[in-house]
Amino acid sequence: MYEPDRLYEEVAFVAYHFGWSHETVLNMPHWERQRWCTEISEINDRMNETPSERGHGHHGGRGRRRDDAGGGIVLRNPPESG
Repeated sequence: MYEPDRLYEEVAFVAYHFGWSHETVLNMPHWERQRWCTEISEINDRMNETPSERGHGHHGGRGRRRDDAGGGIVLRNPPESG
């Protein structure tokens, strides 16, 4: 088992972005929740890039969606639709 705060962070992140129920996300194995968090962060990063950033490799690939201290997931809001 791992820290309850980490579990809450992952469940909230996935449920918010995909609209899945608390129960659905909570019943996923830890590795699957982490994978969905990474995928959601990748999508948000691509959507939030400016045209000059696209294609320049600013994100460094998968697995770099952690805060600077190596801790939890960096939560990002989806871009505002105008």
